[in-house]
Amino acid sequence: MVSSRAMKCFYFSKEKPHDQETNKTRKFDSLQSSRGGGSGSDFNSETSTATSITSSLHVLSETHSNNLKVFALDDLKTATKNFSRSLMIGEGGFGGVFRGVINNPQEPRKKIDIAVKQLSRRGLQASQSSLSFRFSSGHKEWVTEVNVLGVVEHPNLVKLIGYCAEDDERGIQRLLVYEYVPNRSVQDHLSNRFIVTPLPWSTRMKIAQDTARGLAYLHQGMEFQIIFRDFKSSNILLDENWNAKLSDFGLARMGPSDGITHVSTAVVGTIGYAAPEYIQTGHLTAKSDVWSYGIFLYELITGRRPFDRNRPRNEQNILEWIRPHLSDIKKFKMIIDPRLEGNYYLKSALKLAAVANRCLMVKAKSRPTMSQVVEMLERIVETSNDPPSSGLPLMKSLTPKDAFEASRRERVKRRFVELVIGVNGCPNLPSWSPKLVTSI
Repeated sequence: MVSSRAMKCFYFSKEKPHDQETNKTRKFDSLQSSRGGGSGSDFNSETSTATSITSSLHVLSETHSNNLKVFALDDLKTATKNFSRSLMIGEGGFGGVFRGVINNPQEPRKKIDIAVKQLSRRGLQASQSSLSFRFSSGHKEWVTEVNVLGVVEHPNLVKLIGYCAEDDERGIQRLLVYEYVPNRSVQDHLSNRFIVTPLPWSTRMKIAQDTARGLAYLHQGMEFQIIFRDFKSSNILLDENWNAKLSDFGLARMGPSDGITHVSTAVVGTIGYAAPEYIQTGHLTAKSDVWSYGIFLYELITGRRPFDRNRPRNEQNILEWIRPHLSDIKKFKMIIDPRLEGNYYLKSALKLAAVANRCLMVKAKSRPTMSQVVEMLERIVETSNDPPSSGLPLMKSLTPKDAFEASRRERVKRRFVELVIGVNGCPNLPSWSPKLVTSI
């Protein structure tokens, strides 16, 4: 569920006067220094913008980060029944996620459900791989996630309630405490692993809007820019009202400062989602997220994963598979998710594909910003005949055993982008725009 690097520029600023630091921040700073996370020595080539960004992050961390609750390890053990496997709801490369119950920090007399991500011993001990796109340290990701979610707040981003950084008889313990998001990930619904009823078309349009708003906020809604860098359907969670929330910020990166075109960084991510220029050069910009979003739109349209080795060879890569179907409407209908059984609105599907095509322009500068994408989607919804989002899918409740098995298979299947363009499902597409959709 978590991935790789923490970025030096996300660390809480150590330039605060001692007398202004809260106990939480002091504890967190000492944690970084004890683990070597604050030196940034491994990231010298990646931190050219850190100095110019520090002041913005310093101001925001003084306000927003202080809203994070520091949990005692014993309290989280109690909340999760000592991290019982019966309460495990997910498992990623660096640890498990457990459901728990705590007193509401705002209203102590009330109980709230939480999701606790526990960094495993394997995650803490992970060493730098010889391949630049492999993981370096689960601890660095943990630091990144605390710093990112500690300074952002938006309805389409998962809420971080707090964290725990303690040691016990089992060694170093690093945990994150999130709001509990019950309706699992978009990928779970599209892949039909345990959820029988498909996402209705109107719900998919809502998810497209929600995720675009979340990305637009990260890119343009703050005093500084955050690049998600691992935007994908498994990192989009659905709450009880089917609002989409971006999650898992372990790979997030601070964007370039004014006058700098990109951030140079190691290539990390997931097969099928990474932008071609990022894979080729390691140059990261917000337009890299825009490419990933375009891939995701076709995922919503087709119900297919961006890269699926279980399909016939000519259908494994979603972009290569859809290309021949974009020349006319009859062919286009053939790529729409068959699980919808015709219950969709062709006009909005065509327009959604047009937005995806703009996001998938080979030249990054030609892609729209996410705020422009939000405007395009709003026009699609306003001008279409789609009824308000209704008929939300009926969830089949997952047993803890089912949830654990699904997470285990997801971990086994997880792959990462290759450094060579065109390998493992990341082709450098020529610029194309289907004849059937040329405008929004």
